[in-house]
Amino acid sequence: EVQLVESGGGLVQPGGSLRLSCAASGFTFSTYAMNWYRQAPGKERELVASITSAGGKTNYADSVKGRFTIARDNALNTGYLQMNSLKPDDTAVYYCNAQSSSWSGVYSYWGQGTQVTVSS
Repeated sequence: EVQLVESGGGLVQPGGSLRLSCAASGFTFSTYAMNWYRQAPGKERELVASITSAGGKTNYADSVKGRFTIARDNALNTGYLQMNSLKPDDTAVYYCNAQSSSWSGVYSYWGQGTQVTVSS
């Protein structure tokens, strides 16, 4: 069974930090790119950060650049999102996504999401 399980969300004060984790199982995680998305109430889901399958290349939304860091440990089948200098606007449900494209099709798996609330 394919699973992506996020953890690490919670309530944090502005300026604080959180590290989200995404544990993968049931598929070959090391061959999939990994993305973190977020969705705030009343807003569309947005891409926050991406990392290639081997971890050699990362990309970030402008809104989080310089504050968030995406990483992965393929030996542990786990991805991470380190979030520093958090702002109230970062409040959202955060989802990890694993995606692979090949001649046979596009494969995309999602976690259930973890709530991040930034508030004093």
